[in-house]
Amino acid sequence: MHQLVKNGKRVVMMGDDTWIQLYPEHFNKSFPYPSFNVKDLDTVDNGVIEHLLPSLHNNDWDVLIAHFLGVDHAGHIFGVDSIPMIQKLEQYNKILEGVIDTLRSLSKPGGTHENTLLLVMGDHGQTLNGDHGGGTAEEVETSLFAWSPKTPPDAVLSVLDHSSCNVDLHGEEVCISTMQQLDFAATISALLGIPFPFGSIGRVNPELYALSTGTWVNQKMGTDACTSQNDLEAWMRRYAEVLCVNCWQVKRYIDQYSATSVIGFPSEDLQHITNLYSRALENWSASQRFTCSSGTGSQEKLEGKGSALPQQIDAYIDFLQTFAKLARSAWTEFDLWSMGIGLLLMILSVIIQAYTLVKLNTICQPSDQKSASSSIIRKLVFAFALVAIRAASFLSNSYILAEGRVANFLLATSCINSVWHSMVKGKFSVENLVFLLLNIFARFGIEIGMSKQLPAPAITKDHSVSAICKIFGVNSCNILLEIFPIVSLAFVAYIILKCLSHAICQRFLKYFVLCGTMVSYLSIVFHWASETTLFSHAGIVQEFGRSLAPCFVYAIGGLSLAISMLYRIFSPSDHLKVNKRITILAAVMLCSWSPTILVLLGKQGPFVALICMTGAWCIIKLQQKCQRESGLSVADPVSVIQWSFLAVCLFYLTGHWCTFDGL
Repeated sequence: MHQLVKNGKRVVMMGDDTWIQLYPEHFNKSFPYPSFNVKDLDTVDNGVIEHLLPSLHNNDWDVLIAHFLGVDHAGHIFGVDSIPMIQKLEQYNKILEGVIDTLRSLSKPGGTHENTLLLVMGDHGQTLNGDHGGGTAEEVETSLFAWSPKTPPDAVLSVLDHSSCNVDLHGEEVCISTMQQLDFAATISALLGIPFPFGSIGRVNPELYALSTGTWVNQKMGTDACTSQNDLEAWMRRYAEVLCVNCWQVKRYIDQYSATSVIGFPSEDLQHITNLYSRALENWSASQRFTCSSGTGSQEKLEGKGSALPQQIDAYIDFLQTFAKLARSAWTEFDLWSMGIGLLLMILSVIIQAYTLVKLNTICQPSDQKSASSSIIRKLVFAFALVAIRAASFLSNSYILAEGRVANFLLATSCINSVWHSMVKGKFSVENLVFLLLNIFARFGIEIGMSKQLPAPAITKDHSVSAICKIFGVNSCNILLEIFPIVSLAFVAYIILKCLSHAICQRFLKYFVLCGTMVSYLSIVFHWASETTLFSHAGIVQEFGRSLAPCFVYAIGGLSLAISMLYRIFSPSDHLKVNKRITILAAVMLCSWSPTILVLLGKQGPFVALICMTGAWCIIKLQQKCQRESGLSVADPVSVIQWSFLAVCLFYLTGHWCTFDGL
């Protein structure tokens, strides 16, 4: 999608609104419809039907995406063998007939769709129950129907590898071949004339590539072209050329991956891959010599050329298939025995911890406080209800995109419950209100993508932030977005230094850590200032902030940790209690690690740190208050759940998502 936009292709999308969430600025026109309701079989499909056929008569697009969703929802809700599924398939058949009739009527020479290619495909299969996501054949295999207004010549079709051919009900031969999903991106890129995706290791599929008219029409390719070149030779030469670029891109990816990956591929396998690529290049140089220099080329050269092209194609395919097999074995084959042992150990550890917690709860709970115990039971029921809701939410097919919102909603629910109970008892707690307001800020940060887009002026393109920027103005908004991280960092530094001054009593360790922490935070400010446009002309800020400032932060953090370790080893311990020593070491580690973590998180780091520290303070205060009121030393179950939900919210606030490109 990025290459389409980068190369000036006009893309029109209609259907599932997930496309807009993934590619918000990639479409010239879009008609998204809500897809979250799995029981709604018609809203998305009706919207696509409304815009699809009229769009075929327009000439304002190069790629048109029509994403129907009803058949997927019908499978999930009613199953594959159901009346709604049959009705949906019949509806799609009629739509497909109408689309092909329209394309055929506009595919005459000079027509709008003379060179249009129609692809009808699914992104996954389904079991008989309508489920998918597993590894069975019925779940991972799907159909791909391709239609072109012009049929390739018989000579081109004769060299294509058909997996199986059968006679249909009308007595016509129908050949069905298979295609790896790995090859789809490379093939579509070749057909559209855009660069191959850098991370793609697939090869251009010959069957699908042959459907494009431009790949087999005999055209002169300059002064050295052979006038006797037929359609088959023209197609084979173009296919060899596109495979040449395909192999070059894959080899470039191999080199980059091998240079940067920690594990990489075995050296002997890499050497074998390199040899295959070198051999393919040598064959390409040899096949080029068979190209006749004029229309009077000899018959021997023409025959040699015809035999050299298939050999060249085979050499390229051998290289691509060999590396794809190597990558598949390294990335998709897992040690099931080790995974089973790890899963067993995890289950055993959970059982042991649960047993230990039950025993500790029994030992620590006084027998004469039944009323307090009943209060704990009520909180346990509420906590387990929240856990059950979170567990049930994992069954949603859109949970990956909504997990942060769900965790924030459940955390806010626990806060509202605590506020309501404190008001009923007449013991209103400020911590409950602060924690509830904190959830609002956390939700705002998750919604607008503050973690990744906050420091950049491009955030104003987001619809939630655009409304704010319209109020204050774009320039003022950008300045505020540049200043906000520094203000947040000042609050974080104040809180941490305040805690440090009360936690450490040793004079040397205290002053060293204080000075080192302040220098680290000032270095962070210089580093962020060098990345803004406000100080783009300040040479000292640019020179120090871009490279030296992060080095100062890392060096000071490492030195602080080293000194704390020496203090732990050599300092006298008889006059300090264990809790005091732990507090001192924890404070030193907090001051040593926090600047490094903030540098790695970027400008959203202080905002996340403020939410983390404020939330932790509220939970600890509420936990202490609960223990004082109940007289029990056991942990408040609601506080435990709040810790868990707060951690999930922080995961999304720091810019992470449960997708490969968001980790």
